[in-house]
This record gives sequence, C-alpha cells and structure tokens, in this order.
Amino acid sequence: MIRSMTGFASASGALEGWSWSWELRAVNGKGLDLRLRVPDWVEGLEAALRKQISAEVARGNITCNLRISSTESDGSLQINEAHVDTLLTALHEIEARAMDAGVSLAPSRASDILSMRGVLEQADQAQDIDALRAALLAEVPTLLRDFNEMRAQEGAALAGVMQEQLTEVENRAAEAAALAEARKAETAAQLRRNLARVLDNSEGADADRVAQELALIAVKADVTEEIDRLAAHVAAARALIGQGGPVGRKLDFLMQEFNREANTLCSKAQSTELTTVGLALKAVIDQMREQVQNVE
Repeated sequence: MIRSMTGFASASGALEGWSWSWELRAVNGKGLDLRLRVPDWVEGLEAALRKQISAEVARGNITCNLRISSTESDGSLQINEAHVDTLLTALHEIEARAMDAGVSLAPSRASDILSMRGVLEQADQAQDIDALRAALLAEVPTLLRDFNEMRAQEGAALAGVMQEQLTEVENRAAEAAALAEARKAETAAQLRRNLARVLDNSEGADADRVAQELALIAVKADVTEEIDRLAAHVAAARALIGQGGPVGRKLDFLMQEFNREANTLCSKAQSTELTTVGLALKAVIDQMREQVQNVE
C-alpha cells in the first residue's frame, strides 16, 4: 500500500520523576529531511532516534519534538561547568584571533554566556539518565506505528483518487482512438486529393517523391503510438500503486510521460474533436500529478 508523506502522531509517558511528550509530524518533501528537537543532555538519544525514523520513512520533511520535564524538580538550576569551560576557551580563541586581525569585538557579558544552550540545566539532570533514555527509545516504535497508520490511511485515499483518474485517462484515450479511427478514411481521401492537386500543378514533379512527402505527413498525423503509450503508462501506474512502498518518485516520472503523450496528441490532432479530448486528458493528468506529489 502506498503512503502519504503527510502525517502526525503524539505520545506521552513518565518514569521515576520524569514526564515527557512526543510530537511527530511530516509534510511533503523531495527527499528525507529530519529535524529533531530533543534535549541534548540525553546522550545518544538523537542519533538513535534518527536511525529509527530513517528506517521507517523514505521521503518527507519530518519534525520530531520531545519535551521532558522533571516531576520532582524544585526548579533550581545549576551551571554545567564543563560546558562553560569549553565556551570560555572558544571565546578566548575568537577574541585572540580578532585582535591579531585588527578586528574590534564588543566585550562578552555573563548574561550572554548564560543564555547559550546547555550552560544552565536543572540540578537533577546530573543523575544517571540511562533508564530515561531507554524508556524514551522504547516508545519510538509505537509512535512510528501510529504515524505510519495515519500516512497509510491517507495513502489509501490517494490511491483511490488516482485509480479513478487513471480510469478517466483510459476512457479519454479510448475516445481519442475512436476519433482517430473514424477519421482515417477522410484523411486518406484528403491526402489523395492533395496529391492529385499537386501533380496537376507541378509539371515535371517526381510523383514518387511527392507521394513520400504526403505519406510522411500522414504518419505525423497518426496518434496510434501516443494512445498505445498512454495505455502502457496507465498499466505501469496501476502496478506501482498496487506494489506500494515509497513509489512517489517513480509515479512523478510517469506523470511527466503521461503529459508528454497528451501534448503530442494535441499537436497531431488536426481536428477540433481530437483536440478537445487531448485537452481533457491534460486536465486529468494535471490533477493526478497533484495527488502524486503527496505520495511517499
């Protein structure tokens, strides 16, 4: 089954004085873009989370938010001394380089340093967080399951719409084939009249050469090949939808091929009726392409 690139899931949990809430959401994207907003003091969490999501999602702009709070904290904060030492070393090096380059920097203020990420932390974060990290990661499969269930439901709806649109393409292609077949006799008669008129007014012209040119015109006006390719594209699209999985890129490529055949059919039409059918085909293909943009 195909899946939509858009989806949402949330979860919450608690463990030994901690509580947390997850939010996982996605929108359309050309590739996979993961944006994880998780506390950096839970070491190893972001890397493990990225690995789990990447294994389940092929395309889309994914945002995962995790908020953690301590249910036992008195709200007191402490300075992360190791982090501050690293920041001060970096600031000292920057100021030295600026001085060597003759660049004047504004003096650093303590309030600026305090506002930097990771400088202040809750006093109870110094405790062992292995159990917390394990509990958080244990929830991720369930979060992803709910997320994928929503995307699958939307994907089923997309598949239904696209199947109807493919049927419409088939119907329009069949209509074009009937119109092309009906005009064959008229086209042949017109070509014979044109040949006779040319020969009557072109003394010394090579009759075989003229006939070849008119035959070439007839071939260029034949839309059989375009109609056959449209049928092949419809079969390929149905197969991809039935195959499921991340087939959005392949479907998007097929939409380009659909559009190419519809454009060629319109350019060869040479009749109001066939042009109308070609334009209707293009409209359906454009609508289908909009749906394909949502497919993973």
